[in-house]
Amino acid sequence: MMRGGIVPRILQSWWAPRDVVRGLSDMPERVKLVVLMAALLIFLVAQAPLRAREAQVDPSIPFDARMAGALLAVMFVMPLIAYGVAALVPPLMRLASRRLTAEDSRLALFWALLAVAPAMLLWGMVAGLVGPGPAQVATQALVGIGFLAIWGAGLSALTRKA
Repeated sequence: MMRGGIVPRILQSWWAPRDVVRGLSDMPERVKLVVLMAALLIFLVAQAPLRAREAQVDPSIPFDARMAGALLAVMFVMPLIAYGVAALVPPLMRLASRRLTAEDSRLALFWALLAVAPAMLLWGMVAGLVGPGPAQVATQALVGIGFLAIWGAGLSALTRKA
């Protein structure tokens, strides 16, 4: 496993994701779950400025109700979706003559989510403080492209030829 804490690894994931994920390949399953839940908790916090803005614009649904809905979606539904997506990737990789274990699939996906979590915080600030417009689209693109690049690099680092 790589030396250093979690924050340096998250930062390094933006320019050397293959090395980071390869260095984390012996991560136990319980730690992978912690990585996923930490990422999703940050995603939930990132939504607060946007939900506050929405509650200000349309007070018919209060901020508390909006955050309760976000809590349900992010902390209870998203883990199920993440595990489902991670389970679908290994059979799809086999179609491309690549071998990927279910454990490695989870690591690549969960780490990519945690690695883009700081960018999600930026998106939340932009969405809440600036509102809809080019800045919000740019930060959404940063999060999306960053996630796909880190996840793809992680999958590439952990797959083997069949």
